[in-house]
Amino acid sequence: MKVLFVCSGGMSSAIAVNALKKEAEKNGIAMEVLAVGTQEFDAEVQNGWDVAMVAPQVRHRFDGFKASADAAGVPCQLIPPQAYSPLGGPALLKAVKELKK
Repeated sequence: MKVLFVCSGGMSSAIAVNALKKEAEKNGIAMEVLAVGTQEFDAEVQNGWDVAMVAPQVRHRFDGFKASADAAGVPCQLIPPQAYSPLGGPALLKAVKELKK
């Protein structure tokens, strides 16, 4: 599964990305995860991602990200704030799996 994260600069999601990767690995799910900044999202979402997740700190721009993702046929949602932490892996994986359905 390919998961695209968008946050302010593409760096602040590193903790959440790592938590998601670890949780997926524990559950035997092959997962590619990339975090990009807001400036890169519109182009990157076109590259065959399964889902796109929007970080809490850029939720004010969600409608624009969702429009770009919709145009690319990629389901998109906000990352729940409680999942955006080093311990958020289980909640993130659950959100990603539900979005992918």
